[in-house]
Amino acid sequence: MLGRGIGRRGRRGLVGTVARTAVVAGTATVVSGGISRHQQAKAQEKADAQAYQEEQAAPPPQYAPAPQYAPAPPQYAPAPPQYAPAPARSTEDMISQLKQLGELKDAGVLTEAEFEAQKAKILAG
Repeated sequence: MLGRGIGRRGRRGLVGTVARTAVVAGTATVVSGGISRHQQAKAQEKADAQAYQEEQAAPPPQYAPAPQYAPAPPQYAPAPPQYAPAPARSTEDMISQLKQLGELKDAGVLTEAEFEAQKAKILAG
């Protein structure tokens, strides 16, 4: 037993194994997180570059120029021409026409409805 001594040589104990596992796991976590952040940054940079290219390729928005002067007044259709009023008929003229209508009705040339229509026309005009 002379060669062995107090502790074990070459083999770690339980605490050493746990410590080594913790170091390996911690290192793996740090490396994994770094890789993940790097990939996310690359993806974000690529998306930003693509959005910028699309923005540059899009045509600029078209704006209507502001009018420099007040708009022209609307154009209206010309007023209809004013005709001279029909000459005032004399009462004698109207009476003679009504007499002619009465004679045509008595002769049977005009019906009662036609007579009334022509009479209304003469009296209105």
